[in-house]
Amino acid sequence: MAQLTPELVDVFRRLDTCAVSNAVETFDIRLRNEGFTDATVRCLFEDRPPVIGHVVTARIHAASPPAVGGRYCDRTDWWTYILSVPPPRIVVVEDEDERPGTGAFVGAVHANILRALGCVAYVTNGSVRDAPQVATTGLQFFASRLAVSHAYVHIVDFGQPVTVGGLRVTSGDVLYGDRHGLLTIPDSIVDRIGSVAEDMIAADREVIALCQSPSFSLEQLRIAVRQLP
Repeated sequence: MAQLTPELVDVFRRLDTCAVSNAVETFDIRLRNEGFTDATVRCLFEDRPPVIGHVVTARIHAASPPAVGGRYCDRTDWWTYILSVPPPRIVVVEDEDERPGTGAFVGAVHANILRALGCVAYVTNGSVRDAPQVATTGLQFFASRLAVSHAYVHIVDFGQPVTVGGLRVTSGDVLYGDRHGLLTIPDSIVDRIGSVAEDMIAADREVIALCQSPSFSLEQLRIAVRQLP
């Protein structure tokens, strides 16, 4: 499992998902239409820096009551499991209801619990609530919608692979997200992405500067574009 040191986290906080996605592509280790969420999951607090962390997975239902128990605090083993994954942590929860989002698993109280457990973001194909209160905790939200109620929300299981926004993840995966969405970063390249992304950004700036220059010409543009990584 990749080690997300404070120094490495700082590198990723200075980048964005578009730059990191471009950098991942240069390694040719997965198809270019894989490894990221679709538009069904959106970032709620867009002005915050990117987040990066190890995935912690769970699956929930909310539309109907559970056979046993009725609240997230009935499953304190879930909190123990969160701590078994190295920090920083990003909780990814798949809502398996036929209509995901009937009830929100995370609101103000659970957001504070997750922050106390070293989590930096919560991701779901379902809903979240208490957005203003959660915003003050520093926890980032990625979700399909807001909801007013927790309904009958309860954990089905945790630690299994889940799919959210078309992206399948496993506990321990490295996940990176900002206002554009989320993408996984393979362990084998996570410590090399920063330098590659920065080189690509510098090259892009040269093309942009040329396009904004009074001396712009198509011939110069063709030369500049050929030199892009």
